[in-house]
Amino acid sequence: MARIIAVANQKGGVGKTTTAVNLAAALGEMKKRVLLVDLDPQGNATVGSGINPQELEWTSLEVLLQECRIDAAIITLEKTGYSLLPTTNDLVAAEVGLMEVADREMVLSVALSAVSGEYAYIIIDCPPSLNLLTLNALTAADGVLIPMQCEYYALEGLAALIKTIEQVRGRINPNLQIEGLLRTMFDGRNNLSNEVSRQLIEHFGERVYRTIVPRNVRVAEAPSHGLSVVKYDPKSQGAIAYLGLAGEMIRRAGKR
Repeated sequence: MARIIAVANQKGGVGKTTTAVNLAAALGEMKKRVLLVDLDPQGNATVGSGINPQELEWTSLEVLLQECRIDAAIITLEKTGYSLLPTTNDLVAAEVGLMEVADREMVLSVALSAVSGEYAYIIIDCPPSLNLLTLNALTAADGVLIPMQCEYYALEGLAALIKTIEQVRGRINPNLQIEGLLRTMFDGRNNLSNEVSRQLIEHFGERVYRTIVPRNVRVAEAPSHGLSVVKYDPKSQGAIAYLGLAGEMIRRAGKR
């Protein structure tokens, strides 16, 4: 059965989608079968995987509304190293449609159970908000990977997300845990970044990944080519960091 990881942070601009795409690609490079689920109506993970949303017949919207089977919507992408459950901005309609569904927070979990045995990892790119889509992701997930910039306001958003994780664990998904905190877009020359990084390690200990993703222009360029940075420039600092993250995640899984 796959380990299901929700990449979540309600604060935008922290590298959430970038992390989801590049982690999926890095795990694929390590010969792991990976499914990337785009659950963000912005659809950036879909576009960043080289898919034109206008050409899609089935997406995560139809899967959530139970209008198609999940295996019919999944796309196998040879050049990326992972499979994709794509989305379009029509996904915003899912929240309205799910309001009429019994156990609406369980819909994604049920859908993923049909294909979980085919993958080692399922990575879910969550929307940058704590809504019903994010709740579905947290209900389905085994762990939450939290990408965050080392800045003051990031700590305030982190507290709200952890409270939500605890509520989901207490009411719906007792197995949910914090997979890890990932420091993204890090600039070691910035005193505040180093101070926030120190506080994270002080409060969360080993749950903070040793891997740090630096600011790197190649990471920003890669999506415009429909590629992960791991494929776009495998020797770049960004690619090396995400490959390191994948390796660290696999080692942690072995210890677990």
